[in-house]
Amino acid sequence: MDIRQLTPQFFVSPQIDPTDMEALRAAGITRILCNRPNAEVPPSHSAEAIETAARAAGLSFEVQPLTHQSMVPEVIAQNRALGADSGEVTLAYCASGTRSTIAWALGEAGRMPPEEIIAAARAGGYDISNMRSVLDTPFA
Repeated sequence: MDIRQLTPQFFVSPQIDPTDMEALRAAGITRILCNRPNAEVPPSHSAEAIETAARAAGLSFEVQPLTHQSMVPEVIAQNRALGADSGEVTLAYCASGTRSTIAWALGEAGRMPPEEIIAAARAGGYDISNMRSVLDTPFA
């Protein structure tokens, strides 16, 4: 399990496993946000399988599948509502954590200075400096 912190309340990671739930809860995570489409994973790691394990561990769970093509303002706003704006300590996951990081960054655009967004992503291990020009103005 590879949890990466972007803010005090928002974390990202590569694909998680149903057996990770107790460790996630012990790490302070209270909500899981699945950004990975089911078409990318075997049934054992589908959103439904992860949700069942998460809820059994007392974690809340939301699904907002993302592809690079689906990152439009409405989807980014919904993703932000389900994650960063939820009031919970959220872990968003996808294949590598990159899509979840990009979606978070787009949701922060216009709310947080671009350099702070880029620095937070960099601290989590993701280089999104190529997005600098789109982080100046609100996206969602």
